[in-house]
Amino acid sequence: MNMENKSILNGGEFLVKEIAAQDIFISEEFDEEQIMIKETCNDFIETSITPNLDRIDEQEDGLMLSMLNQAGELGLLGVAIPEKYDGFGQNFNTSMIVSDYIGSGHGFGVAFTAHTGIGTLPLLYYGNDEQKEKYLPKLAVGEMAAAYCLTEPNAGSDANAGTTKAILSDDGKHYIINGQKMWITNGGFANLLTVFAKIENDRVLSAFLIESNWEGVSLNPEEKKMGIKGSSTRQIFFNDVKVPVENLLGKRGLGFRIALNILHVGRVKLGANVLGGGRMTMKHSINYANERKQFGKFISEFGAIKFKLAQQAIKQYTTESAVYRCSGDINSVAEQNIAKGMDKGQAEIDAISKYSIEAAILKVYGSEALDYITDEAVQIFGGMGYSSESPVDRCYRDSRINRIFEGTNEINRLVIIDTILKFIKRGDFDLFGIGEKLITDINNIKYEKQTGNYYEALNYHVKNLKKAIIITLTSAQNKLQKLFATEQEIMMNISDMIINLYMLESTLLRVQKLESINGEESVKYQKDILNVFLYDASNEIYKAGIDAVNSFNGEENLIHAINELTISTMFNVKDARRRLADKMIEENKYCF
Repeated sequence: MNMENKSILNGGEFLVKEIAAQDIFISEEFDEEQIMIKETCNDFIETSITPNLDRIDEQEDGLMLSMLNQAGELGLLGVAIPEKYDGFGQNFNTSMIVSDYIGSGHGFGVAFTAHTGIGTLPLLYYGNDEQKEKYLPKLAVGEMAAAYCLTEPNAGSDANAGTTKAILSDDGKHYIINGQKMWITNGGFANLLTVFAKIENDRVLSAFLIESNWEGVSLNPEEKKMGIKGSSTRQIFFNDVKVPVENLLGKRGLGFRIALNILHVGRVKLGANVLGGGRMTMKHSINYANERKQFGKFISEFGAIKFKLAQQAIKQYTTESAVYRCSGDINSVAEQNIAKGMDKGQAEIDAISKYSIEAAILKVYGSEALDYITDEAVQIFGGMGYSSESPVDRCYRDSRINRIFEGTNEINRLVIIDTILKFIKRGDFDLFGIGEKLITDINNIKYEKQTGNYYEALNYHVKNLKKAIIITLTSAQNKLQKLFATEQEIMMNISDMIINLYMLESTLLRVQKLESINGEESVKYQKDILNVFLYDASNEIYKAGIDAVNSFNGEENLIHAINELTISTMFNVKDARRRLADKMIEENKYCF
């Protein structure tokens, strides 16, 4: 994609600014090399992973490592790693495509993402030249497998509460590490561990590169889990482990920042991972609905089933739109950073950190979208869906972890508001200034029916939804002041407003750009998705806004303003959903 003269919104600025459709990235713009990589991922999953899912779930000894080695031979493990370290040296968008299409790999997808994401990226982003030269080539080809060791029994969401301790040896050559980590993905076979510990009496974490075969590293047995059974998950113990001082990752005390920034990466990548899972689950849903007969008809002919199929498609399409919009923004900023002289790792982590709000949005919405898709897949299968013989059994169980991974969705909803307030405070954008002006004129806020250009009308609705959010957030801050941080229900209400807005605007921009490229006829089904989602998102934003306002204020003029700003045009959602379902039933696949 040509970055010349391209406008880019900074993280969170979508709340107060507009962006032209031509300036976002959409998945329909994958170049030839990216399409080839996508097809490589699909072929690998279809030929090597899907036929072996039962063996993977049984954790057959050595199987997962052999699968990772196969991925390494195809170059998939090294997509984000620079060529000088035997990687593929691709940009951030391409690494997101791999995360997307490997996401249908169930337990393997989790192991792959843990290795290439949170396992490898701390080293890529924060390691020195010697550390990178020593480990990255082995990680790129699968000679070594990686894991990320942050969580402890009493330090989950509060990561900095960890008690794992590092003491400098008397000769100053080693750190002696003692502690315990739990829920470590790839823990059973990883060779290289990124371990977080506090040096001596430090208040914040540092990070260390530890090889799992070093003396003092030991493992508990594999955890028995509800889903992602093929993914190795173990507790790891460190008992007087001698870590060479040169294996300190980054500077002393930088560990907490590393952990937070890698969580941002994990959230963005998870938004992509769920797309692969959603696409695969919808295939099962549509195929089964086209095969199963009841009352003398295929169940795909019934309106209740068409509703479910259409809603699955809407969840999938809106997630995809936002994932690649955010990915494109991160990619653009990273390329600008590289042009300024930053190395690839530093350029990407700087870009990702700027979009921490969007990362949290993708994590929350994407994980809940996949949960909806898998839940309704089980319902479409009926009694067969509850049988472990059906493919949607594994889909359903494996989906559930995503609302817990990379910070629970509750934590991420709070992160969205906390980060917006932080960005406002440091002057990134003047949301409260805009909010005060709107509140001053609140009695004159009125919905105006739009006529004429389709996209102008929809953009008017999106602008109004932004105003509703700005007014709600400004009013909450004015009313609650320092107590705002303790009112988690209100914070989550406003987060839900923001999440729906970002997904809606991303979908609108994608459809508008796609029409400008391929013509109006090419987006007739996408417009149905957009129209239904506008209807649903407007109502979700209204409900969340009224809940928030009634919880801290309840003034009639504020409620009236939110009501006026969240009105959307009347639309036959039933017929639109049926058109979407009928198209997928005809194609026997998700086809948008």
